[in-house]
Amino acid sequence: MQIEGVKIKDTFAEAFSLYGTRLIITAINRKWVMEAARSVTGFATSIIGCGCEAGIEMELAGEDTPDGRPGVAVLIFSVSPEELEKQLVARLGQAIMTCPTTACYNGLPTEKRLEVGAKIRFFGDGWQASKLVGETRYWRIPVMDGEFVVEEGFGYCKGVGGGNFLILAESQEAGLEAATCAVEAMGQVPGVILPFPGGVVRSGSKVGSRYKFLTASTNTPYCPTLAGRVASELPPNVNCVLEIVIDGLNLEAVEEATRVGIRAACRPGVVEITAGNYGGKLGKYHIHLHKVMG
Repeated sequence: MQIEGVKIKDTFAEAFSLYGTRLIITAINRKWVMEAARSVTGFATSIIGCGCEAGIEMELAGEDTPDGRPGVAVLIFSVSPEELEKQLVARLGQAIMTCPTTACYNGLPTEKRLEVGAKIRFFGDGWQASKLVGETRYWRIPVMDGEFVVEEGFGYCKGVGGGNFLILAESQEAGLEAATCAVEAMGQVPGVILPFPGGVVRSGSKVGSRYKFLTASTNTPYCPTLAGRVASELPPNVNCVLEIVIDGLNLEAVEEATRVGIRAACRPGVVEITAGNYGGKLGKYHIHLHKVMG
């Protein structure tokens, strides 16, 4: 299979289960809602080294938020509901409640809930107050610029983590341009995030290491500087490999993001698009590139 002269390798991306939730953050204006969104999604690129994977899903206009103010939807994923709740309590308390004028609401209406606002409320030192609107409870916590409003419970679901594809390019410039175009296109797909910086990974990993204390190490078969010294997977004219990792609330969203991302990445200077897998031993979701693109 070729798209715009770029070979699409007949392989699959191996993804795994994570638990995910959606936060709706609002603030007085776009500047402060984006400050909160960037802060709450910080240091959340990979569960290999972080407690969660997180990213901005989309910006929201006032008519699409619970309080009519500018908003941002953020997705956060972790390995279990318990760990996800722990991450939410810490991150909302430290990165959203601290940000001027913000409020935070549940963006995933599921029956299963994480007790987030119900725990953060104790910061109010006994002065917190609750309000029931329909069947939804909100907590109003006094803070120094007024009140921080947070929903009591946040819905969650079993999602998909680790969807991916690799861009094999002739040069760093061509690879980065292709990756940038892919990220921009994938940003239009709801229900997914690209948790790494700018959506792009330069330091892709493989499972295991020669060092026993490491569970993952540099993906040597795809490092151009190691070609000829290790068993390389790279064609001779490839000098840059960049990876895009995708997390989603469901498999369909991850597959759609993969499709639009690969199509956007097929640009001059890109030799091949492939994907990372571990022979099916890591995760139960196998996203076959030819099937997705076909």
